[in-house]
Amino acid sequence: MGPESANAVASLPPDAGSPGTEARKAAVRRAAEEFESVFLAQMMAPMFDGLGEDGLFGGGPSTKIYRSMMVQEYGKAIARSGGVGVADAVEREMLKLQELTQ
Repeated sequence: MGPESANAVASLPPDAGSPGTEARKAAVRRAAEEFESVFLAQMMAPMFDGLGEDGLFGGGPSTKIYRSMMVQEYGKAIARSGGVGVADAVEREMLKLQELTQ
């Protein structure tokens, strides 16, 4: 999760029932999906480490850079399309924690 997502959630007003509540829930959801995309990218990275260089990347030192970028984008795409349930669990826990601190 990037610092901008964490800051977006922290900067929202804690008032329950106010218009900011929906914005807070949306920010929590975005942060949870971002966390899931990073998690998925980290889980998929070893799958691509064992692959040889092919025509798509052309070989050389840039292969590692572009392959890692590709894996990050795969993680984002999977998370955006529903993911594997990590974002839902993270979102539930973040909302529970916010209720406890209010």
